[in-house]
Amino acid sequence: MNAPRGDVDLEALADLAAPWCIPVAVTLRIADQIAAGVDRIEGLSTVTGSDLYALHGVLTYLVRRGVFLEPKPGRFALNAAAERLRDPSLFLDLDGIGGRMAGSWETLPVYVRTGSPGYQTKFGLPFWEDLATNPKLRSSFDSLMGPDGHGLPDVDIEPSQGWEAIRSVVDVGGGTGTFLAQLLLRHGNARGTLVDLPATVARSAATFEQAGVLDRVTIVGQSFFDALPAGADLYLLRHVLNDWPKRETVAILRRCAAALPAHGRVVVLGGVTADGYSPELTIEMVLLGGRTSSLTEFRFLASQAGLEVAASSLGPHGPLGIECAPRAA
Repeated sequence: MNAPRGDVDLEALADLAAPWCIPVAVTLRIADQIAAGVDRIEGLSTVTGSDLYALHGVLTYLVRRGVFLEPKPGRFALNAAAERLRDPSLFLDLDGIGGRMAGSWETLPVYVRTGSPGYQTKFGLPFWEDLATNPKLRSSFDSLMGPDGHGLPDVDIEPSQGWEAIRSVVDVGGGTGTFLAQLLLRHGNARGTLVDLPATVARSAATFEQAGVLDRVTIVGQSFFDALPAGADLYLLRHVLNDWPKRETVAILRRCAAALPAHGRVVVLGGVTADGYSPELTIEMVLLGGRTSSLTEFRFLASQAGLEVAASSLGPHGPLGIECAPRAA
């Protein structure tokens, strides 16, 4: 339902200070410093290497908007909102991937006008190439995609043929292996193959070793736009397709289809929703030009790749999972 006219504070919505002051406070670890006992503006300026006057202005702004307290002039304290800034899963640190995400919003006009991301216009390279050439950014991004990022809410996926029939799983674009490790722990009869870029999968061995499944995993460092390891019972695309436009979505699905045996299945988690949905702006759209497909749209994209939708699991907000089989001749 649309808000009645007059109930929207346009000035507050257009305020650009908060989206920058909060990440600056996170980047400088202000909340952590206060928790450690450094609560006067002079001390905070010193330990963070900041200009005293400028930092004071940022903190005063945040106090007036309910983040931090100022019990005495120039002395700051934490409140519930400020405590949240100590949570690393927020990924608001401008020195890491958070800086790229924050800066990408400046390219929103390019995306809106063209439907393609404007990331390269600001940072010089497309997003994935930028990560590939910047190890610090790649590490920050991989951490975001791990348990502190997406988490593991859908680890209990149930393919139609049942887990007892599945002996091999390929996690396509599986990052550092957190999800695959948990999946293998729950299903001891299966072996797994992790596919992602070399710099990412290089960090996965520790994840698998810690989970006790390293001897059941094959690690493959490559792009998922290249030919995938063939013949597995199940290919997983978890939170992958929503990062890509339609053309790339078809290319990824086509690689899965080419590797799929007749009895195999492709399970898509994320990137597909029920028909009739209205798209809402996300960081994936701005960074990557990513798209969420309606179920009808996805059926068409899958058919272009040589697949057909065999099943879908529906939740209150649309499909949570799509299962694809090789398309009948």
